[in-house]
Amino acid sequence: MNRGEIARAVVDAGLYMVLATADGDGRPWSSPVYFAHEGYRAFFWVSSPNVRHSRNIAVRPEVGISVFDSSAAIGTGQGVYMSAVAARVAGEGLAHGLDVFSRRSVRHGGRVWTAEDVRGESGIRLYRALAVDHSILAKDGQPDHRVAVDPG
Repeated sequence: MNRGEIARAVVDAGLYMVLATADGDGRPWSSPVYFAHEGYRAFFWVSSPNVRHSRNIAVRPEVGISVFDSSAAIGTGQGVYMSAVAARVAGEGLAHGLDVFSRRSVRHGGRVWTAEDVRGESGIRLYRALAVDHSILAKDGQPDHRVAVDPG
């Protein structure tokens, strides 16, 4: 498998991504969130706007993302690491984002999400992160050596 195929396989197999955020003062926070993706560059999830990672995104949209198999044996795991810019989805992009999220949700035994599910008093909103770069572990014997990858 080439590097792009490896990255695609890891993202496709993952149900959760770890979303790393920081508040306005730079204090870090990480949260696992169920995600759907489009083209390995746009990542969608639903969250309350009142939780810490959502509040952090509102003041500092730059995020880190990692997707990996936490059940892999020691020394055998692979992950995809990304820098991204995140924001709450509203307006014209909402229907498209919900379609992407719902298709994956249904495939994994979840449900279809509608605009009503992420508006008003629901307490949940749709978010999107656009990845600006990707890397994977090089697996070349150097500890934690990452190499850039284009997932295609």
